[in-house]
Amino acid sequence: MQDRYTGDIGDFDKLGLLRQLASTGLSIGVNWYRTPDETHNSDGLHIGYLQKGEFRSCDPALWSALDQIVNSGKREIAALEQSGVLDATYFGRLLDSSSGDKIARQAVRMDWHRQALQALHGCDIVFVDPDNGLMVPSADGTAKSNKFVLPYELAEYYHAGASIIYYQHKARRPDEFYIDQHRQLASSGAFPGSTSLGLKFTKTSLRYYFCAIRPEHAKAITICVQQMMQSPWQYCFEQIL
Repeated sequence: MQDRYTGDIGDFDKLGLLRQLASTGLSIGVNWYRTPDETHNSDGLHIGYLQKGEFRSCDPALWSALDQIVNSGKREIAALEQSGVLDATYFGRLLDSSSGDKIARQAVRMDWHRQALQALHGCDIVFVDPDNGLMVPSADGTAKSNKFVLPYELAEYYHAGASIIYYQHKARRPDEFYIDQHRQLASSGAFPGSTSLGLKFTKTSLRYYFCAIRPEHAKAITICVQQMMQSPWQYCFEQIL
């Protein structure tokens, strides 16, 4: 997540999902996987949803809050946290992998991750929001590694007692590629007893939200998602797993 993305369509769908889950009474933790703003592309300009009633009907309060943030010109992650739109515990320390060699980057990341685990300890659900999703071999240890989440990071949240949800960007691959990727992760042994669930956001930009749900949270989360898919949110989401 980068500050320049604040208020775009990605925030609308992720916060919409988390607001639904928060209604179950389960506590929410958010690790933004905050990275320095980039300037080489026009990402973050996907705010056309604020002109469309179909999106507003999904969650009018959320839509209005994001509309206010975008129009204020204060497009920063801090503005989301301060808006009160989601009752959550947040971790927003910057993860910068732009300097040092691979060993130095790994040391910085491990310290950052330890702080995140401590900050979000006790949350029932931890949502992680990397720019791209699960780590790919070509990026591991590089300057772009901060745009991905490492499987062991997810596993440590799970073993600390949290169900986990991670954002996965869709590149030029079919749904089955990402579904299989998650299935391999879930069957690795790192998430014992977990239930998998996957949602695809189908509007404007294609993106996924995959879950490894702890047994004690499975009923509440599963029912919540079922109800969500019978609400106006069905305009935006498709359950794929």
